[in-house]
Amino acid sequence: MTSPENETDFSDAVKRSMQIRKLYHELEKRNHGDPWTKQEDVIGFVYDVGELGRMVMAAEGRWKHQGELDKDLPDKLAECLWWLFVLSERLGIDINAAFASKMAELEASLSSSLGNTNE
Repeated sequence: MTSPENETDFSDAVKRSMQIRKLYHELEKRNHGDPWTKQEDVIGFVYDVGELGRMVMAAEGRWKHQGELDKDLPDKLAECLWWLFVLSERLGIDINAAFASKMAELEASLSSSLGNTNE
């Protein structure tokens, strides 16, 4: 169980992300007649994760990046985070609770595993 001081509050980030997503929905309506579905949002997210992967490879000298990697990499990472906030909201998932629960689960599991290896 996480204590309140260990919880992260993404509420403002989710709210801002959804305001921006609404603007994209308006653009999608103008260009295609209707906004993207949740499934299409996931495809947009996966596309950006692929670009992020190539930028990480470029940062490691394993991919040629056209652009300014020092600017593009943090931008793409932030965009992927934006997608996660949008998807959690559109899917009705409380990202604050999900994050706190997952971090508590990982912490307990890893602490237990490390405790078992040190015996």
